[in-house]
Amino acid sequence: MCWCSKHHGDRLYPDRSERRQRLEEAIARALADLGTILIPAFSLGRTQELLYESKEVLHHKGLLDTSLAPASDDQVNWAQLPVILDSPLAQRVTQAYRELHHYWNDEAHQRLSEGRRPLGFTQLVCVDSHARHQQVVNYLKSNCRPAIAIAGNCMGSGGLFVNYLKAMLGDPRHEVLFVGYQVRNSPGAVIQASQGRAVESQVSLDGHMHLIRAKVVTLQGYSAHADQAGLVAFASGSKHAPGSVVLVHGERAAKDALRRTLQRHYQRYGWRCEITVTE
Repeated sequence: MCWCSKHHGDRLYPDRSERRQRLEEAIARALADLGTILIPAFSLGRTQELLYESKEVLHHKGLLDTSLAPASDDQVNWAQLPVILDSPLAQRVTQAYRELHHYWNDEAHQRLSEGRRPLGFTQLVCVDSHARHQQVVNYLKSNCRPAIAIAGNCMGSGGLFVNYLKAMLGDPRHEVLFVGYQVRNSPGAVIQASQGRAVESQVSLDGHMHLIRAKVVTLQGYSAHADQAGLVAFASGSKHAPGSVVLVHGERAAKDALRRTLQRHYQRYGWRCEITVTE
């Protein structure tokens, strides 16, 4: 048996209620600070999960807003917060998800039956051209109107997301919300490493240094890859012990942690299995 342990072999994901609570807290900060939540995300899977849960958060908080005093003209309440999807590929994948709604789970079908569209809601703004992209970046930079902006590249090393970073990374009103792994030494990893630091940090974007003054938050649990528990369950799913397991394509520390966990797990079963970690 040979598979990729990637960087998830040494971690357990929080449950959905916990990650949704943290997403709700990030949105609340954006509303309070009149800033934008900048989210770099993969187009397939992760973006659709973010849209699905963002819609649910905005829906429930919007219902609570109706019992409060109406927002003033210079405020945006939960029900009006725009969710900007700035990725042509993510838009095509999201459309495919919508067309395959027959395969959605019971929870998603329940929302549809209530007239709610989890991946096509009113606040969703799809950016469909480079000119429109630049307009959106300039607008969010210069106006105090809170928003959520989801775009690629997920490592901050290129693509549309870099333009958001260059425009807004130096403004503490905004927040960079990481929902996936950042490759070592990538701009995303440098920004993520600044989280919680008391001293001011910088990152190189397109050959120029930019101060990191925006808030930086990491939100676990949105990965499409299995965590350690999922990998162990997969490696133990057969009726008989595998003759060998080879862990490939991942950080050494994560692979070593997974190897030790698998060894303990197989010992409890009385299974004899050779576990190899590649360099």
